[in-house]
Amino acid sequence: MSGKVVGVLGGGQLGRMLAASAALLNVDIVFLDVGENSPAKQIVSPRSPLLAHIDGSFVDPEKIKALASKVDILTVEIEHVDTNILEEIQSVPGAVIHPSPSTVKTIQDKLIQKQHLQSHQCPVSEFLCVESNVTSIHETAEKIGLPFMLKSRTLAYDGRGNFVVRNIAQAEEAISALGNRPLYAEKWVPFVKEIAVMVVRSTTGEVRSYPAVETVHKDNICHLVFAPLRSRDPHIAIRAQSVAEAAVKTFQGAGVFGVEMFLMEDGSIYINEIAPRPHNSGHYTIEACETSQYENHLRAILSLPLGSTSLKVSSAAMLNIIGASSNMAEVTNFASECIKTDGCAVHLYGKSECRKGRKMGHVTVVGNSDSEVRSRLRPLLKALPSGSTEQELALYVPETPAQGSGFSHKYPLVGVIMGSDSDLPVMLPAARILDRFKIPYELTIVSAHRTPDRLVEYARSASSRGLRTIIAGAGGAAHLPGMVAAMTALPVIGVPVKGSSLDGVDSLHSIVQMPRGIPVATVAINGGMNAGLLAVRILGAGIPHLFADIDVYLRGLESEVVAKVEKLKEVGWEKYEVKR
Repeated sequence: MSGKVVGVLGGGQLGRMLAASAALLNVDIVFLDVGENSPAKQIVSPRSPLLAHIDGSFVDPEKIKALASKVDILTVEIEHVDTNILEEIQSVPGAVIHPSPSTVKTIQDKLIQKQHLQSHQCPVSEFLCVESNVTSIHETAEKIGLPFMLKSRTLAYDGRGNFVVRNIAQAEEAISALGNRPLYAEKWVPFVKEIAVMVVRSTTGEVRSYPAVETVHKDNICHLVFAPLRSRDPHIAIRAQSVAEAAVKTFQGAGVFGVEMFLMEDGSIYINEIAPRPHNSGHYTIEACETSQYENHLRAILSLPLGSTSLKVSSAAMLNIIGASSNMAEVTNFASECIKTDGCAVHLYGKSECRKGRKMGHVTVVGNSDSEVRSRLRPLLKALPSGSTEQELALYVPETPAQGSGFSHKYPLVGVIMGSDSDLPVMLPAARILDRFKIPYELTIVSAHRTPDRLVEYARSASSRGLRTIIAGAGGAAHLPGMVAAMTALPVIGVPVKGSSLDGVDSLHSIVQMPRGIPVATVAINGGMNAGLLAVRILGAGIPHLFADIDVYLRGLESEVVAKVEKLKEVGWEKYEVKR
Protein backbone atom coordinates (compact mmCIF):
# COMPACT_ATOMS: atom_id res chain seq x y z
CA MET A 1 0.00 0.00 0.00
CA SER A 2 2.85 2.36 0.76
CA GLY A 3 5.10 1.18 -2.06
CA LYS A 4 7.94 0.79 0.43
CA VAL A 5 9.89 -2.37 1.19
CA VAL A 6 10.23 -3.45 4.82
CA GLY A 7 13.31 -5.31 6.06
CA VAL A 8 13.13 -7.33 9.26
CA LEU A 9 16.00 -8.44 11.48
CA GLY A 10 14.93 -11.92 12.60
CA GLY A 11 12.62 -14.44 10.97
CA GLY A 12 10.96 -16.42 13.74
CA GLN A 13 7.28 -16.74 14.66
CA LEU A 14 6.80 -13.00 15.20
CA GLY A 15 8.17 -12.37 11.72
CA ARG A 16 5.90 -15.11 10.39
CA MET A 17 2.79 -13.38 11.68
CA LEU A 18 4.15 -10.00 10.54
CA ALA A 19 4.62 -11.46 7.06
CA ALA A 20 1.02 -12.69 6.98
CA SER A 21 -0.22 -9.16 7.69
CA ALA A 22 2.20 -7.69 5.13
CA ALA A 23 0.82 -10.03 2.46
CA LEU A 24 -2.73 -8.78 3.07
CA LEU A 25 -1.56 -5.19 2.60
CA ASN A 26 0.60 -5.94 -0.48
CA VAL A 27 3.65 -4.81 1.47
CA ASP A 28 6.94 -6.31 0.29
CA ILE A 29 8.91 -7.69 3.20
CA VAL A 30 12.45 -9.14 3.36
CA PHE A 31 13.81 -11.18 6.28
CA LEU A 32 17.34 -11.66 7.58
CA ASP A 33 17.70 -14.95 9.42
CA VAL A 34 19.70 -18.15 9.30
CA GLY A 35 18.50 -20.74 6.78
CA GLU A 36 16.17 -20.66 3.81
CA ASN A 37 13.21 -22.11 5.67
CA SER A 38 12.86 -20.05 8.85
CA PRO A 39 9.25 -19.58 10.07
CA ALA A 40 8.90 -16.10 8.52
CA LYS A 41 10.51 -16.98 5.19
CA GLN A 42 7.95 -19.76 4.67
CA ILE A 43 5.12 -17.23 4.44
CA VAL A 44 6.19 -14.88 1.63
CA SER A 45 7.96 -15.53 -1.65
CA PRO A 46 9.95 -12.60 -3.04
CA ARG A 47 8.24 -10.94 -6.00
CA SER A 48 11.65 -10.38 -7.59
CA PRO A 49 15.25 -11.52 -7.04
CA LEU A 50 16.01 -8.08 -5.68
CA LEU A 51 13.68 -8.79 -2.77
CA ALA A 52 15.09 -12.20 -1.90
CA HIS A 53 15.42 -13.01 1.78
CA ILE A 54 18.91 -13.03 3.25
CA ASP A 55 20.49 -16.09 4.79
CA GLY A 56 22.54 -15.10 7.82
CA SER A 57 22.52 -14.03 11.44
CA PHE A 58 20.61 -10.92 12.46
CA VAL A 59 23.65 -9.90 14.53
CA ASP A 60 26.07 -10.13 11.57
CA PRO A 61 27.08 -6.54 10.64
CA GLU A 62 27.64 -7.31 6.96
CA LYS A 63 24.34 -9.15 6.63
CA ILE A 64 22.50 -6.29 8.33
CA LYS A 65 24.07 -3.83 5.89
CA ALA A 66 23.07 -6.10 2.99
CA LEU A 67 19.48 -6.10 4.22
CA ALA A 68 19.48 -2.32 4.63
CA SER A 69 20.64 -1.90 1.03
CA LYS A 70 17.56 -3.75 -0.27
CA VAL A 71 14.78 -2.06 1.72
CA ASP A 72 13.28 1.31 2.55
CA ILE A 73 12.56 0.68 6.24
CA LEU A 74 14.28 -1.56 8.79
CA THR A 75 12.52 -3.04 11.82
CA VAL A 76 13.14 -5.86 14.30
CA GLU A 77 11.25 -8.91 15.50
CA ILE A 78 13.83 -9.49 18.24
CA GLU A 79 15.73 -6.85 20.22
CA HIS A 80 18.99 -8.80 20.59
CA VAL A 81 20.60 -7.20 17.54
CA ASP A 82 23.76 -5.16 16.88
CA THR A 83 22.56 -1.62 17.61
CA ASN A 84 25.95 -0.10 16.75
CA ILE A 85 25.51 -1.19 13.13
CA LEU A 86 21.92 0.08 13.15
CA GLU A 87 23.13 3.48 14.38
CA GLU A 88 25.74 3.51 11.63
CA ILE A 89 23.09 2.71 9.02
CA GLN A 90 20.74 5.32 10.46
CA SER A 91 23.40 8.01 9.95
CA VAL A 92 23.15 7.52 6.18
CA PRO A 93 20.75 10.09 4.67
CA GLY A 94 17.39 8.55 3.81
CA ALA A 95 17.79 5.49 6.05
CA VAL A 96 14.74 4.74 8.20
CA ILE A 97 14.79 2.38 11.19
CA HIS A 98 11.85 1.74 13.55
CA PRO A 99 11.94 1.69 16.44
CA SER A 100 15.01 3.89 16.78
CA PRO A 101 18.34 2.09 17.36
CA SER A 102 18.71 4.16 20.53
CA THR A 103 15.41 2.71 21.77
CA VAL A 104 16.49 -0.85 21.00
CA LYS A 105 19.85 -0.24 22.71
CA THR A 106 18.16 1.10 25.85
CA ILE A 107 15.67 -1.75 26.04
CA GLN A 108 18.05 -4.63 25.28
CA ASP A 109 20.04 -3.91 28.47
CA LYS A 110 17.45 -4.43 31.21
CA LEU A 111 19.34 -2.39 33.78
CA ILE A 112 19.59 0.60 31.45
CA GLN A 113 15.94 0.08 30.56
CA LYS A 114 14.98 0.31 34.25
CA GLN A 115 17.15 3.37 34.78
CA HIS A 116 15.54 5.00 31.75
CA LEU A 117 12.02 4.30 33.01
CA GLN A 118 12.87 5.49 36.51
CA SER A 119 14.34 8.73 35.17
CA HIS A 120 11.02 9.39 33.39
CA GLN A 121 8.98 8.76 36.57
CA CYS A 122 7.55 5.48 35.29
CA PRO A 123 6.63 3.06 38.12
CA VAL A 124 9.34 0.41 38.58
CA SER A 125 10.33 -1.62 41.62
CA GLU A 126 13.62 -1.10 43.46
CA PHE A 127 16.65 -2.39 41.54
CA LEU A 128 20.44 -2.19 41.61
CA CYS A 129 23.50 -3.33 39.69
CA VAL A 130 25.12 -6.57 40.87
CA GLU A 131 28.59 -7.99 40.27
CA SER A 132 28.96 -11.66 39.34
CA ASN A 133 30.39 -12.73 42.67
CA VAL A 134 29.16 -14.06 45.99
CA THR A 135 30.09 -10.92 47.91
CA SER A 136 27.92 -8.75 45.67
CA ILE A 137 25.00 -11.17 46.08
CA HIS A 138 25.34 -10.90 49.88
CA GLU A 139 25.43 -7.10 49.71
CA THR A 140 22.34 -7.09 47.50
CA ALA A 141 20.42 -9.22 50.00
CA GLU A 142 21.31 -6.74 52.77
CA LYS A 143 20.13 -3.78 50.70
CA ILE A 144 16.85 -5.02 49.21
CA GLY A 145 16.12 -8.09 51.32
CA LEU A 146 15.19 -11.65 50.45
CA PRO A 147 13.86 -13.00 48.24
CA PHE A 148 14.99 -10.98 45.23
CA MET A 149 15.14 -11.56 41.49
CA LEU A 150 18.62 -11.81 39.99
CA LYS A 151 18.58 -11.12 36.25
CA SER A 152 20.93 -11.07 33.32
CA ARG A 153 21.08 -7.58 31.85
CA THR A 154 21.25 -8.81 28.23
CA LEU A 155 20.25 -11.71 25.98
CA ALA A 156 17.46 -12.86 28.30
CA TYR A 157 13.93 -13.78 27.29
CA ASP A 158 11.16 -16.28 28.19
CA GLY A 159 12.50 -16.48 31.73
CA ARG A 160 15.99 -17.41 30.57
CA GLY A 161 18.45 -15.29 32.53
CA ASN A 162 16.32 -15.06 35.69
CA PHE A 163 17.05 -16.62 39.09
CA VAL A 164 15.03 -16.17 42.28
CA VAL A 165 17.39 -15.86 45.23
CA ARG A 166 15.35 -17.00 48.24
CA ASN A 167 18.24 -17.87 50.52
CA ILE A 168 21.71 -16.37 50.71
CA ALA A 169 23.12 -19.89 50.45
CA GLN A 170 21.98 -19.87 46.81
CA ALA A 171 24.52 -17.20 45.83
CA GLU A 172 26.94 -19.53 44.07
CA GLU A 173 24.12 -21.48 42.44
CA ALA A 174 22.63 -18.26 41.07
CA ILE A 175 25.93 -17.08 39.58
CA SER A 176 26.52 -20.48 38.04
CA ALA A 177 23.02 -20.61 36.55
CA LEU A 178 23.24 -17.17 34.95
CA GLY A 179 26.82 -17.55 33.73
CA ASN A 180 29.54 -14.98 33.40
CA ARG A 181 27.55 -12.01 32.17
CA PRO A 182 26.46 -8.63 33.57
CA LEU A 183 23.75 -8.89 36.20
CA TYR A 184 21.34 -6.74 38.13
CA ALA A 185 18.81 -7.40 40.88
CA GLU A 186 15.19 -6.41 41.43
CA LYS A 187 13.43 -6.24 44.78
CA TRP A 188 10.85 -9.02 45.00
CA VAL A 189 7.41 -7.82 43.89
CA PRO A 190 4.53 -9.71 45.58
CA PHE A 191 2.11 -9.21 42.70
CA VAL A 192 -1.41 -10.64 42.53
CA LYS A 193 -1.47 -10.74 38.72
CA GLU A 194 0.87 -10.29 35.81
CA ILE A 195 -0.69 -8.03 33.21
CA ALA A 196 0.32 -6.60 29.85
CA VAL A 197 -0.65 -3.89 27.38
CA MET A 198 0.37 -3.69 23.74
CA VAL A 199 0.99 -0.11 22.60
CA VAL A 200 1.40 1.11 19.02
CA ARG A 201 3.12 4.39 18.22
CA SER A 202 3.07 6.12 14.82
CA THR A 203 5.85 8.06 13.13
CA THR A 204 4.04 11.26 14.17
CA GLY A 205 3.98 10.25 17.83
CA GLU A 206 0.33 9.15 17.98
CA VAL A 207 -0.09 6.42 20.59
CA ARG A 208 -2.86 3.84 20.91
CA SER A 209 -3.07 1.01 23.39
CA TYR A 210 -4.77 -2.35 23.20
CA PRO A 211 -6.91 -3.57 26.12
CA ALA A 212 -5.07 -4.66 29.24
CA VAL A 213 -4.79 -8.44 29.55
CA GLU A 214 -3.88 -10.95 32.23
CA THR A 215 -0.83 -13.11 31.49
CA VAL A 216 -0.07 -16.43 33.14
CA HIS A 217 3.47 -17.83 33.09
CA LYS A 218 4.52 -21.44 33.53
CA ASP A 219 8.17 -22.38 33.91
CA ASN A 220 8.97 -18.68 33.24
CA ILE A 221 7.36 -18.85 29.76
CA CYS A 222 4.11 -17.16 28.78
CA HIS A 223 1.46 -19.88 29.07
CA LEU A 224 -1.92 -18.15 28.89
CA VAL A 225 -3.30 -14.71 28.07
CA PHE A 226 -6.84 -13.68 28.99
CA ALA A 227 -8.43 -10.67 27.32
CA PRO A 228 -9.71 -8.35 28.55
CA LEU A 229 -8.30 -8.04 32.07
CA ARG A 230 -10.97 -8.66 34.71
CA SER A 231 -10.75 -6.94 38.07
CA ARG A 232 -12.98 -5.83 40.91
CA ASP A 233 -11.47 -2.36 40.51
CA PRO A 234 -12.93 -0.82 37.34
CA HIS A 235 -10.06 1.68 37.09
CA ILE A 236 -7.19 -0.82 36.93
CA ALA A 237 -7.47 -1.64 33.23
CA ILE A 238 -7.51 2.04 32.30
CA ARG A 239 -4.62 2.75 34.67
CA ALA A 240 -2.59 -0.05 33.09
CA GLN A 241 -3.12 1.43 29.63
CA SER A 242 -2.08 4.86 30.89
CA VAL A 243 1.10 3.50 32.50
CA ALA A 244 1.99 1.60 29.32
CA GLU A 245 1.34 4.54 27.02
CA ALA A 246 3.37 6.91 29.20
CA ALA A 247 6.29 4.48 29.18
CA VAL A 248 6.26 4.04 25.40
CA LYS A 249 6.17 7.82 24.89
CA THR A 250 9.60 8.04 26.56
CA PHE A 251 11.19 6.13 23.66
CA GLN A 252 11.98 7.14 20.09
CA GLY A 253 10.60 5.59 16.93
CA ALA A 254 7.45 3.92 15.67
CA GLY A 255 5.99 0.44 15.94
CA VAL A 256 4.40 -1.87 18.47
CA PHE A 257 5.71 -2.22 22.03
CA GLY A 258 4.81 -4.91 24.55
CA VAL A 259 4.63 -3.59 28.11
CA GLU A 260 4.62 -6.27 30.82
CA MET A 261 3.54 -5.18 34.31
CA PHE A 262 2.85 -6.39 37.83
CA LEU A 263 -0.50 -5.69 39.51
CA MET A 264 -0.30 -5.35 43.30
CA GLU A 265 -2.91 -6.12 45.94
CA ASP A 266 -3.56 -2.40 46.53
CA GLY A 267 -4.13 -1.76 42.82
CA SER A 268 -0.74 -0.18 42.16
CA ILE A 269 1.18 -1.16 39.04
CA TYR A 270 4.89 -1.69 38.38
CA ILE A 271 6.46 -2.05 34.95
CA ASN A 272 8.35 -5.31 34.61
CA GLU A 273 9.81 -5.20 31.09
CA ILE A 274 9.19 -3.61 27.69
CA ALA A 275 9.71 -5.23 24.30
CA PRO A 276 10.26 -2.91 21.28
CA ARG A 277 8.33 -5.20 18.93
CA PRO A 278 5.19 -7.34 18.67
CA HIS A 279 4.89 -9.57 21.70
CA ASN A 280 3.56 -12.95 22.81
CA SER A 281 0.98 -11.27 25.03
CA GLY A 282 -0.47 -9.63 21.90
CA HIS A 283 -0.99 -12.73 19.74
CA TYR A 284 -4.69 -12.72 20.72
CA THR A 285 -5.16 -9.47 18.75
CA ILE A 286 -5.16 -11.38 15.43
CA GLU A 287 -8.58 -12.91 16.12
CA ALA A 288 -9.88 -10.71 18.93
CA CYS A 289 -9.17 -7.09 17.89
CA GLU A 290 -10.21 -4.93 14.98
CA THR A 291 -6.56 -4.54 13.94
CA SER A 292 -3.89 -7.04 14.97
CA GLN A 293 -0.64 -5.94 16.60
CA TYR A 294 1.19 -7.13 13.47
CA GLU A 295 -0.85 -5.08 11.03
CA ASN A 296 -0.58 -2.05 13.30
CA HIS A 297 3.18 -2.47 13.52
CA LEU A 298 3.35 -2.24 9.73
CA ARG A 299 0.93 0.67 9.63
CA ALA A 300 3.00 2.51 12.22
CA ILE A 301 6.44 2.12 10.60
CA LEU A 302 5.02 2.81 7.10
CA SER A 303 3.32 6.04 8.25
CA LEU A 304 -0.12 4.63 7.43
CA PRO A 305 -3.14 5.47 9.61
CA LEU A 306 -3.18 3.40 12.78
CA GLY A 307 -5.96 0.83 13.02
CA SER A 308 -8.47 0.43 15.83
CA THR A 309 -7.13 -1.43 18.85
CA SER A 310 -10.60 -2.27 20.20
CA LEU A 311 -11.77 -5.78 20.94
CA LYS A 312 -14.28 -7.16 18.44
CA VAL A 313 -15.23 -10.11 20.64
CA SER A 314 -16.47 -10.23 24.21
CA SER A 315 -13.74 -12.50 25.49
CA ALA A 316 -10.57 -14.23 24.27
CA ALA A 317 -7.77 -16.44 25.53
CA MET A 318 -4.39 -17.34 24.03
CA LEU A 319 -2.65 -20.60 24.85
CA ASN A 320 0.97 -21.20 23.86
CA ILE A 321 1.89 -24.57 22.40
CA ILE A 322 5.19 -25.38 24.12
CA GLY A 323 7.24 -28.39 23.14
CA ALA A 324 7.28 -31.11 25.80
CA SER A 325 9.91 -33.25 24.07
CA SER A 326 11.55 -33.76 20.67
CA ASN A 327 8.44 -35.53 19.37
CA MET A 328 6.84 -33.28 16.74
CA ALA A 329 3.80 -35.58 16.55
CA GLU A 330 2.76 -34.36 20.02
CA VAL A 331 2.37 -30.84 18.60
CA THR A 332 0.51 -31.86 15.44
CA ASN A 333 -1.80 -34.18 17.37
CA PHE A 334 -2.62 -31.40 19.80
CA ALA A 335 -3.34 -29.00 16.92
CA SER A 336 -5.67 -31.61 15.42
CA GLU A 337 -7.66 -31.61 18.65
CA CYS A 338 -7.77 -27.81 18.75
CA ILE A 339 -9.38 -27.42 15.34
CA LYS A 340 -12.37 -29.42 16.59
CA THR A 341 -13.09 -26.66 19.12
CA ASP A 342 -15.57 -23.88 18.28
CA GLY A 343 -14.04 -20.42 18.29
CA CYS A 344 -10.48 -21.77 18.22
CA ALA A 345 -7.82 -20.55 15.76
CA VAL A 346 -4.61 -22.56 15.46
CA HIS A 347 -1.24 -20.99 14.62
CA LEU A 348 1.67 -23.38 14.02
CA TYR A 349 5.05 -21.77 13.51
CA GLY A 350 6.57 -24.09 10.92
CA LYS A 351 9.61 -24.96 13.03
CA SER A 352 11.49 -27.99 11.77
CA GLU A 353 12.45 -29.32 15.18
CA CYS A 354 10.57 -29.67 18.42
CA ARG A 355 12.26 -29.58 21.80
CA LYS A 356 11.21 -29.14 25.38
CA GLY A 357 10.41 -25.52 26.24
CA ARG A 358 10.36 -24.32 22.61
CA LYS A 359 7.43 -22.25 21.38
CA MET A 360 5.92 -24.31 18.56
CA GLY A 361 2.68 -22.43 18.07
CA HIS A 362 -0.33 -20.99 19.82
CA VAL A 363 -4.11 -21.14 19.76
CA THR A 364 -6.58 -18.33 20.35
CA VAL A 365 -10.07 -19.08 21.64
CA VAL A 366 -12.82 -16.47 21.36
CA GLY A 367 -16.39 -16.46 22.63
CA ASN A 368 -19.40 -14.50 23.79
CA SER A 369 -18.38 -14.61 27.45
CA ASP A 370 -15.49 -15.45 29.74
CA SER A 371 -17.40 -18.56 30.78
CA GLU A 372 -17.76 -19.77 27.19
CA VAL A 373 -14.09 -19.12 26.39
CA ARG A 374 -12.85 -20.96 29.48
CA SER A 375 -15.16 -23.91 28.93
CA ARG A 376 -13.74 -24.20 25.38
CA LEU A 377 -10.20 -23.81 26.71
CA ARG A 378 -10.51 -26.44 29.44
CA PRO A 379 -10.25 -29.55 27.21
CA LEU A 380 -7.36 -27.96 25.32
CA LEU A 381 -5.39 -27.47 28.52
CA LYS A 382 -6.05 -31.11 29.38
CA ALA A 383 -4.80 -32.18 25.93
CA LEU A 384 -1.54 -30.20 26.03
CA PRO A 385 1.57 -32.29 25.32
CA SER A 386 2.93 -31.20 28.72
CA GLY A 387 -0.44 -31.73 30.41
CA SER A 388 -2.13 -29.60 33.08
CA THR A 389 -2.60 -30.26 36.78
CA GLU A 390 -6.03 -30.30 38.39
CA GLN A 391 -4.94 -27.25 40.39
CA GLU A 392 -4.19 -25.34 37.17
CA LEU A 393 -7.52 -26.33 35.65
CA ALA A 394 -9.43 -25.31 38.77
CA LEU A 395 -7.62 -21.96 38.89
CA TYR A 396 -7.91 -20.87 35.26
CA VAL A 397 -10.73 -22.92 33.71
CA PRO A 398 -13.03 -24.10 36.50
CA GLU A 399 -15.85 -26.45 35.57
CA THR A 400 -19.21 -24.81 34.95
CA PRO A 401 -21.71 -25.54 37.76
CA ALA A 402 -24.41 -27.99 36.70
CA GLN A 403 -27.81 -26.49 35.99
CA GLY A 404 -29.89 -26.41 39.14
CA SER A 405 -26.84 -26.99 41.36
CA GLY A 406 -27.51 -23.84 43.33
CA PHE A 407 -23.99 -22.50 42.85
CA SER A 408 -22.90 -19.33 41.03
CA HIS A 409 -20.71 -19.34 37.93
CA LYS A 410 -17.19 -18.00 38.45
CA TYR A 411 -17.43 -15.93 35.24
CA PRO A 412 -21.05 -14.72 35.10
CA LEU A 413 -22.76 -12.55 32.49
CA VAL A 414 -25.76 -11.77 34.71
CA GLY A 415 -25.85 -10.80 38.34
CA VAL A 416 -29.01 -11.79 40.23
CA ILE A 417 -29.12 -9.94 43.53
CA MET A 418 -31.71 -9.48 46.25
CA GLY A 419 -32.00 -7.44 49.40
CA SER A 420 -32.80 -10.38 51.66
CA ASP A 421 -32.88 -14.17 51.58
CA SER A 422 -36.65 -13.91 51.96
CA ASP A 423 -36.67 -12.64 48.34
CA LEU A 424 -35.17 -15.90 47.07
CA PRO A 425 -38.47 -17.57 46.04
CA VAL A 426 -39.21 -14.55 43.83
CA MET A 427 -35.74 -14.49 42.26
CA LEU A 428 -35.35 -18.22 41.62
CA PRO A 429 -37.57 -18.12 38.50
CA ALA A 430 -35.09 -15.64 37.00
CA ALA A 431 -32.28 -18.09 37.72
CA ARG A 432 -34.28 -20.94 36.16
CA ILE A 433 -34.73 -18.93 32.97
CA LEU A 434 -31.01 -18.17 32.79
CA ASP A 435 -30.31 -21.88 33.30
CA ARG A 436 -32.70 -22.70 30.46
CA PHE A 437 -30.85 -20.40 28.07
CA LYS A 438 -27.44 -21.58 29.36
CA ILE A 439 -26.40 -18.11 30.49
CA PRO A 440 -23.76 -18.00 33.25
CA TYR A 441 -24.92 -16.03 36.29
CA GLU A 442 -24.28 -15.41 39.95
CA LEU A 443 -26.95 -15.17 42.65
CA THR A 444 -26.26 -13.42 45.92
CA ILE A 445 -27.60 -11.10 48.62
CA VAL A 446 -26.80 -7.38 48.52
CA SER A 447 -28.72 -5.22 50.96
CA ALA A 448 -28.95 -1.52 50.16
CA HIS A 449 -29.46 -0.57 53.80
CA ARG A 450 -27.66 -3.26 55.82
CA THR A 451 -24.59 -3.76 53.59
CA PRO A 452 -24.08 -0.38 51.89
CA ASP A 453 -20.33 -0.89 51.35
CA ARG A 454 -20.98 -4.26 49.71
CA LEU A 455 -23.59 -2.60 47.49
CA VAL A 456 -21.12 0.05 46.31
CA GLU A 457 -18.35 -2.47 45.67
CA TYR A 458 -20.69 -4.83 43.81
CA ALA A 459 -22.16 -2.16 41.56
CA ARG A 460 -18.90 -0.44 40.71
CA SER A 461 -17.03 -3.67 39.96
CA ALA A 462 -19.82 -5.36 37.99
CA SER A 463 -18.77 -4.26 34.51
CA SER A 464 -15.03 -4.77 35.01
CA ARG A 465 -15.71 -8.28 36.32
CA GLY A 466 -17.52 -9.17 33.07
CA LEU A 467 -21.18 -8.81 34.02
CA ARG A 468 -23.44 -7.47 31.28
CA THR A 469 -26.73 -6.96 33.10
CA ILE A 470 -28.06 -7.08 36.66
CA ILE A 471 -31.40 -8.32 37.98
CA ALA A 472 -32.13 -6.75 41.37
CA GLY A 473 -35.07 -7.77 43.53
CA ALA A 474 -36.22 -5.77 46.53
CA GLY A 475 -39.27 -5.25 48.70
CA GLY A 476 -40.52 -2.41 50.83
CA ALA A 477 -38.57 0.78 50.13
CA ALA A 478 -36.82 -1.17 47.32
CA HIS A 479 -33.78 1.07 46.99
CA LEU A 480 -31.49 -1.71 45.73
CA PRO A 481 -32.19 -1.53 41.95
CA GLY A 482 -31.96 2.25 41.80
CA MET A 483 -28.80 2.47 43.90
CA VAL A 484 -27.10 -0.17 41.75
CA ALA A 485 -28.19 1.62 38.56
CA ALA A 486 -26.69 4.84 39.90
CA MET A 487 -23.24 3.24 40.20
CA THR A 488 -22.93 1.09 37.08
CA ALA A 489 -23.34 1.61 33.34
CA LEU A 490 -24.90 -1.84 33.01
CA PRO A 491 -28.65 -2.24 32.40
CA VAL A 492 -30.48 -2.99 35.65
CA ILE A 493 -33.79 -4.86 35.82
CA GLY A 494 -35.80 -4.23 38.97
CA VAL A 495 -38.10 -6.88 40.46
CA PRO A 496 -40.60 -5.52 43.01
CA VAL A 497 -41.05 -8.10 45.76
CA LYS A 498 -44.40 -8.47 47.48
CA GLY A 499 -43.99 -7.80 51.18
CA SER A 500 -46.14 -8.35 54.26
CA SER A 501 -47.93 -5.05 53.67
CA LEU A 502 -49.10 -3.01 50.67
CA ASP A 503 -48.87 -6.12 48.43
CA GLY A 504 -45.62 -4.99 46.82
CA VAL A 505 -47.16 -1.85 45.34
CA ASP A 506 -44.80 0.24 47.45
CA SER A 507 -41.82 -1.62 45.94
CA LEU A 508 -43.21 -1.23 42.43
CA HIS A 509 -43.67 2.51 42.84
CA SER A 510 -40.22 2.90 44.38
CA ILE A 511 -38.44 1.10 41.53
CA VAL A 512 -40.48 2.70 38.74
CA GLN A 513 -40.05 6.24 40.03
CA MET A 514 -36.32 6.57 39.40
CA PRO A 515 -34.97 10.11 38.92
CA ARG A 516 -34.04 11.31 35.47
CA GLY A 517 -30.78 9.81 34.25
CA ILE A 518 -31.00 6.64 36.38
CA PRO A 519 -33.12 4.19 34.36
CA VAL A 520 -34.26 0.88 35.81
CA ALA A 521 -36.29 -1.54 33.71
CA THR A 522 -39.11 -2.72 35.97
CA VAL A 523 -41.17 -5.90 35.71
CA ALA A 524 -44.38 -6.82 37.50
CA ILE A 525 -44.54 -7.51 41.23
CA ASN A 526 -42.83 -10.86 41.90
CA GLY A 527 -41.98 -10.98 38.20
CA GLY A 528 -38.72 -12.88 38.48
CA MET A 529 -39.37 -15.00 35.39
CA ASN A 530 -39.93 -11.98 33.17
CA ALA A 531 -36.83 -10.35 34.60
CA GLY A 532 -34.82 -13.37 33.50
CA LEU A 533 -36.37 -13.29 30.03
CA LEU A 534 -35.68 -9.57 29.71
CA ALA A 535 -32.05 -10.17 30.68
CA VAL A 536 -31.79 -12.78 27.91
CA ARG A 537 -33.20 -10.30 25.38
CA ILE A 538 -30.74 -7.62 26.52
CA LEU A 539 -27.84 -10.02 26.10
CA GLY A 540 -29.15 -10.94 22.66
CA ALA A 541 -27.95 -7.57 21.36
CA GLY A 542 -24.41 -8.90 21.66
CA ILE A 543 -25.10 -12.65 21.41
CA PRO A 544 -27.41 -12.96 18.37
CA HIS A 545 -28.18 -16.67 18.78
CA LEU A 546 -30.14 -15.77 21.92
CA PHE A 547 -32.76 -14.08 19.74
CA ALA A 548 -33.27 -17.36 17.89
CA ASP A 549 -33.50 -19.13 21.25
CA ILE A 550 -36.11 -16.65 22.42
CA ASP A 551 -38.11 -17.29 19.23
CA VAL A 552 -38.08 -21.01 20.03
CA TYR A 553 -39.22 -20.22 23.57
CA LEU A 554 -42.07 -18.05 22.29
CA ARG A 555 -43.18 -20.77 19.87
CA GLY A 556 -43.24 -23.09 22.85
CA LEU A 557 -45.59 -20.71 24.67
CA GLU A 558 -47.81 -20.63 21.59
CA SER A 559 -47.85 -24.43 21.44
CA GLU A 560 -48.87 -24.57 25.10
CA VAL A 561 -51.84 -22.27 24.49
CA VAL A 562 -52.91 -24.15 21.33
CA ALA A 563 -52.77 -27.42 23.28
CA LYS A 564 -55.01 -25.91 25.94
CA VAL A 565 -57.45 -24.76 23.25
CA GLU A 566 -57.67 -28.30 21.89
CA LYS A 567 -58.06 -29.75 25.40
CA LEU A 568 -60.87 -27.32 26.12
CA LYS A 569 -62.63 -28.42 22.92
CA GLU A 570 -62.16 -32.07 23.84
CA VAL A 571 -63.42 -32.13 27.44
CA GLY A 572 -65.51 -28.94 27.66
CA TRP A 573 -65.10 -26.19 30.15
CA GLU A 574 -67.03 -27.90 32.92
CA LYS A 575 -64.47 -30.75 33.08
CA TYR A 576 -61.41 -28.66 32.21
CA GLU A 577 -58.94 -28.45 35.08
CA VAL A 578 -56.89 -25.28 35.39
CA LYS A 579 -53.34 -25.99 36.52
CA ARG A 580 -52.01 -23.54 39.06
